[in-house]
Amino acid sequence: VQLVESGGGLVQAGGSLRLSCQASGFASDDYGIAWFRQAPGREREGVSCIRRRDGTTRYADSLKGRFTISSDSAKSTVYLQMNSLKPEDTAVYYCASAPGPLIGNSWHRAIWYDHWGQGTQVTVSS
Repeated sequence: VQLVESGGGLVQAGGSLRLSCQASGFASDDYGIAWFRQAPGREREGVSCIRRRDGTTRYADSLKGRFTISSDSAKSTVYLQMNSLKPEDTAVYYCASAPGPLIGNSWHRAIWYDHWGQGTQVTVSS
């Protein structure tokens, strides 16, 4: 499995960014892709996830309404659209994959994810 993130950068508060995670190498179509983020000095935090087989999505409660996860099966890519960005959204954003049956109520726990991308930096200036 290989996960490659892109789309990070510097944006002003209130702006938008779309992150991409190109995913390849899965033996099954039942897997989930999640976005996590980690700010300096803070623990890695689950942002959102999507299950490939049925399109089920989940979000961190604090980010609902601003972030949207989606997928393009033809491109094997998962997107994270981030709107109304705030300085506190500044972090390295990672995508990660897990077997589909594990994408449940505990989707936000990093322990379930066995493959990770290299991360992409998102910086929101005030």
